[in-house]
Amino acid sequence: MSSADSTEIVKTDDSSLTSDLDKSLSDSISKKFSNVEIAYVKPDRIRVNVKKEEIIAVASFIRDELHFDHAESVGGVDYPEDKQIEVVYHLGSYTDPSLSKHILALATRAPREDVPRPGNDSTILPSLRDIFPSVSFHERECFEMLGVYFDGHPDNRRLLLPEDWADIPPLRKDFRIKGR
Repeated sequence: MSSADSTEIVKTDDSSLTSDLDKSLSDSISKKFSNVEIAYVKPDRIRVNVKKEEIIAVASFIRDELHFDHAESVGGVDYPEDKQIEVVYHLGSYTDPSLSKHILALATRAPREDVPRPGNDSTILPSLRDIFPSVSFHERECFEMLGVYFDGHPDNRRLLLPEDWADIPPLRKDFRIKGR
Protein backbone atom coordinates (compact mmCIF):
# COMPACT_ATOMS: atom_id res chain seq x y z
CA MET A 1 0.00 0.00 0.00
CA SER A 2 1.18 3.50 -0.61
CA SER A 3 2.08 6.13 1.93
CA ALA A 4 0.50 9.42 2.90
CA ASP A 5 1.36 11.18 -0.37
CA SER A 6 -1.75 9.54 -1.85
CA THR A 7 -4.03 11.48 0.50
CA GLU A 8 -6.95 13.05 -1.29
CA ILE A 9 -8.16 16.34 0.16
CA VAL A 10 -11.73 17.05 -0.86
CA LYS A 11 -13.18 20.56 -0.82
CA THR A 12 -16.34 21.01 1.20
CA ASP A 13 -17.24 24.11 -0.79
CA ASP A 14 -15.37 26.67 -2.93
CA SER A 15 -13.68 28.37 0.02
CA SER A 16 -12.79 25.73 2.58
CA LEU A 17 -10.86 22.50 2.80
CA THR A 18 -11.20 19.72 5.29
CA SER A 19 -10.54 20.70 8.88
CA ASP A 20 -7.17 20.80 10.56
CA LEU A 21 -8.38 17.98 12.81
CA ASP A 22 -9.14 15.75 9.80
CA LYS A 23 -5.69 16.37 8.37
CA SER A 24 -4.03 15.95 11.77
CA LEU A 25 -5.67 12.57 12.31
CA SER A 26 -4.64 11.27 8.91
CA ASP A 27 -1.10 12.65 9.33
CA SER A 28 -0.76 10.92 12.71
CA ILE A 29 -1.61 7.57 11.16
CA SER A 30 0.70 8.14 8.18
CA LYS A 31 3.63 9.10 10.38
CA LYS A 32 3.23 6.08 12.64
CA PHE A 33 2.58 3.50 9.87
CA SER A 34 4.41 3.93 6.59
CA ASN A 35 2.60 1.02 4.90
CA VAL A 36 -0.96 2.28 5.31
CA GLU A 37 -2.84 4.10 2.59
CA ILE A 38 -4.94 7.11 3.49
CA ALA A 39 -7.57 6.59 0.81
CA TYR A 40 -9.34 9.88 1.44
CA VAL A 41 -9.75 12.73 3.88
CA LYS A 42 -13.14 14.43 3.67
CA PRO A 43 -14.96 16.60 6.18
CA ASP A 44 -15.47 14.40 9.26
CA ARG A 45 -14.55 11.28 7.22
CA ILE A 46 -11.24 9.49 6.81
CA ARG A 47 -10.61 6.14 5.16
CA VAL A 48 -7.50 4.13 5.97
CA ASN A 49 -6.59 1.01 3.99
CA VAL A 50 -4.26 -1.38 5.80
CA LYS A 51 -2.84 -4.84 5.20
CA LYS A 52 -4.41 -7.52 7.33
CA GLU A 53 -1.07 -8.21 9.04
CA GLU A 54 -1.05 -4.66 10.41
CA ILE A 55 -4.69 -4.13 11.31
CA ILE A 56 -4.27 -4.96 15.01
CA ALA A 57 -1.43 -2.45 15.44
CA VAL A 58 -3.22 0.28 13.47
CA ALA A 59 -6.53 -0.29 15.29
CA SER A 60 -4.77 -0.17 18.68
CA PHE A 61 -3.07 3.10 17.72
CA ILE A 62 -6.37 4.59 16.53
CA ARG A 63 -8.00 3.64 19.84
CA ASP A 64 -5.15 4.57 22.20
CA GLU A 65 -3.67 7.64 20.51
CA LEU A 66 -6.49 9.08 18.41
CA HIS A 67 -9.31 8.27 20.88
CA PHE A 68 -11.68 6.43 18.56
CA ASP A 69 -13.20 4.12 21.16
CA HIS A 70 -15.80 1.98 19.40
CA ALA A 71 -16.86 0.48 16.10
CA GLU A 72 -20.17 1.87 14.92
CA SER A 73 -20.52 -0.75 12.21
CA VAL A 74 -18.58 -3.37 10.32
CA GLY A 75 -19.33 -4.23 6.73
CA GLY A 76 -17.89 -6.38 4.04
CA VAL A 77 -17.62 -6.34 0.27
CA ASP A 78 -17.00 -9.33 -1.97
CA TYR A 79 -14.62 -8.70 -4.88
CA PRO A 80 -14.66 -12.02 -6.77
CA GLU A 81 -12.78 -10.59 -9.77
CA ASP A 82 -9.91 -9.63 -7.42
CA LYS A 83 -10.34 -12.85 -5.39
CA GLN A 84 -10.61 -10.74 -2.23
CA ILE A 85 -13.09 -9.80 0.46
CA GLU A 86 -12.82 -6.41 2.10
CA VAL A 87 -13.93 -5.72 5.67
CA VAL A 88 -14.49 -2.10 6.71
CA TYR A 89 -14.73 -1.00 10.35
CA HIS A 90 -16.46 2.37 10.86
CA LEU A 91 -14.95 3.80 14.04
CA GLY A 92 -16.27 6.62 16.22
CA SER A 93 -15.70 8.20 19.60
CA TYR A 94 -18.01 8.63 22.56
CA THR A 95 -15.32 9.92 24.91
CA ASP A 96 -13.70 12.72 22.87
CA PRO A 97 -16.20 15.53 22.09
CA SER A 98 -13.99 16.89 19.28
CA LEU A 99 -14.50 13.60 17.42
CA SER A 100 -18.26 13.33 17.94
CA LYS A 101 -19.03 13.81 14.22
CA HIS A 102 -16.00 11.98 12.85
CA ILE A 103 -16.08 8.52 11.28
CA LEU A 104 -12.82 6.76 10.57
CA ALA A 105 -13.18 3.88 8.12
CA LEU A 106 -10.51 1.25 8.71
CA ALA A 107 -10.44 -1.23 5.82
CA THR A 108 -8.52 -4.40 5.11
CA ARG A 109 -8.72 -7.20 2.59
CA ALA A 110 -8.19 -10.93 2.71
CA PRO A 111 -7.94 -13.54 -0.03
CA ARG A 112 -11.31 -14.89 -1.08
CA GLU A 113 -11.53 -18.65 -0.94
CA ASP A 114 -14.11 -20.09 -3.32
CA VAL A 115 -15.51 -22.57 -0.79
CA PRO A 116 -15.36 -20.98 2.67
CA ARG A 117 -15.97 -23.71 5.21
CA PRO A 118 -14.47 -24.25 8.65
CA GLY A 119 -11.42 -26.44 8.29
CA ASN A 120 -10.89 -25.27 4.74
CA ASP A 121 -8.48 -22.39 4.12
CA SER A 122 -11.29 -19.90 4.66
CA THR A 123 -10.84 -16.19 4.30
CA ILE A 124 -9.12 -15.29 7.58
CA LEU A 125 -8.66 -11.89 9.22
CA PRO A 126 -7.54 -11.00 12.75
CA SER A 127 -10.43 -10.12 15.04
CA LEU A 128 -10.60 -6.60 16.46
CA ARG A 129 -12.86 -7.72 19.32
CA ASP A 130 -10.14 -7.29 21.97
CA ILE A 131 -9.59 -3.70 20.78
CA PHE A 132 -13.22 -2.72 20.08
CA PRO A 133 -15.63 -5.04 21.97
CA SER A 134 -18.51 -3.56 19.96
CA VAL A 135 -17.42 -5.56 16.87
CA SER A 136 -18.46 -8.86 18.44
CA PHE A 137 -21.77 -9.34 16.64
CA HIS A 138 -20.64 -7.46 13.52
CA GLU A 139 -17.73 -9.87 12.98
CA ARG A 140 -20.05 -12.82 13.54
CA GLU A 141 -22.34 -11.45 10.84
CA CYS A 142 -19.41 -11.01 8.41
CA PHE A 143 -18.32 -14.56 9.23
CA GLU A 144 -21.74 -15.91 8.46
CA MET A 145 -22.74 -13.78 5.49
CA LEU A 146 -19.38 -13.44 3.70
CA GLY A 147 -17.36 -16.39 4.97
CA VAL A 148 -14.70 -14.32 6.74
CA TYR A 149 -13.24 -16.19 9.71
CA PHE A 150 -11.99 -13.83 12.44
CA ASP A 151 -8.95 -15.33 14.11
CA GLY A 152 -9.07 -14.64 17.85
CA HIS A 153 -12.81 -14.00 17.99
CA PRO A 154 -14.23 -15.96 20.94
CA ASP A 155 -17.51 -16.85 19.22
CA ASN A 156 -17.20 -17.62 15.48
CA ARG A 157 -20.54 -19.33 15.05
CA ARG A 158 -23.73 -18.68 13.17
CA LEU A 159 -25.82 -15.69 14.17
CA LEU A 160 -28.73 -15.57 11.70
CA LEU A 161 -28.52 -18.62 9.44
CA PRO A 162 -29.33 -22.16 10.58
CA GLU A 163 -26.41 -24.09 12.07
CA ASP A 164 -26.66 -26.66 9.28
CA TRP A 165 -26.31 -24.05 6.48
CA ALA A 166 -24.43 -25.88 3.72
CA ASP A 167 -24.44 -23.34 0.89
CA ILE A 168 -21.92 -20.59 0.26
CA PRO A 169 -22.34 -17.40 2.31
CA PRO A 170 -25.37 -15.46 1.05
CA LEU A 171 -23.63 -12.09 0.59
CA ARG A 172 -21.05 -13.55 -1.78
CA LYS A 173 -21.69 -12.35 -5.31
CA ASP A 174 -21.77 -15.90 -6.65
CA PHE A 175 -24.56 -16.95 -4.25
CA ARG A 176 -27.72 -17.91 -6.11
CA ILE A 177 -31.15 -18.31 -4.58
CA LYS A 178 -32.33 -21.80 -5.40
CA GLY A 179 -35.34 -22.02 -7.69
CA ARG A 180 -34.72 -18.70 -9.46
